[in-house]
Amino acid sequence: MSAALHVVDSGETDLPVVLCLHSLFLDHTMFDAFAEAVQGRLRVVRPDFKGQGSSPAADDTVTMEQCADDVLDVVDALGLTRVHVVAQSMGGDVAVRVAARRPGLVDRLVMLGSSVRAEPPEQLEAFRPIADEVERSGFQGDLLEMIMQIMLGESCRSDPGRAALVAESRAAFAALPPTLVHAVRGVVERRSAVDLLPAVTATTLVVSGGEDVARPPAWSQEVVDGVQHGELWSLPDVGHSVILERPALVIPRVVDFLTDPA
Repeated sequence: MSAALHVVDSGETDLPVVLCLHSLFLDHTMFDAFAEAVQGRLRVVRPDFKGQGSSPAADDTVTMEQCADDVLDVVDALGLTRVHVVAQSMGGDVAVRVAARRPGLVDRLVMLGSSVRAEPPEQLEAFRPIADEVERSGFQGDLLEMIMQIMLGESCRSDPGRAALVAESRAAFAALPPTLVHAVRGVVERRSAVDLLPAVTATTLVVSGGEDVARPPAWSQEVVDGVQHGELWSLPDVGHSVILERPALVIPRVVDFLTDPA
């Protein structure tokens, strides 16, 4: 097992493996409902990226390339030769690097609220101060509200039926430590991986929220156009965290995609 990462493994060695790669500001627990839904059908392996969740804290910027190295260390330590991948946000940046670097490893790939572009200059200038504020003060006040607007769509935040999700998310983000800054900088300063897309042989489903301000729908279409076998599923009234905002809709579709023998 990679010494760098905390990994939750459901352990059914006789089942196909799905590797779940989480979003910035979250950890492996964002896939709890998904793991429950596939119990007995898929072995679920969920690492926390370095500097996030229960993995060791980082002391310098954690790049997407370093995260891909760590994920491949986990794959090798577990002796995995063929996996599916479900990836949210930064998890998709890592997944494409993994799939391109290790042809034949990834069978089916699901990218949720994700893309592989670098931040455009105007967003880069807007997001860099976020990292500085995280380092100074953690997650509170206006910064906390900004994170909420990035991570959850307007339809979700304004829906009384999802008030518990919104409250739980706000509390979880407010509790994040200032040391998360190294992961934040890794995402904000990430390099483009658009040039790697043609090397991705995995059958790919890209799920895009129409209210996603962090990874707009056009960026999702770019992934579909770039990989060898891509399909886009657009959800107009969903934001960035599609599997959390609409689990009853998204999880069954993802499970069908991963388990369909065709």
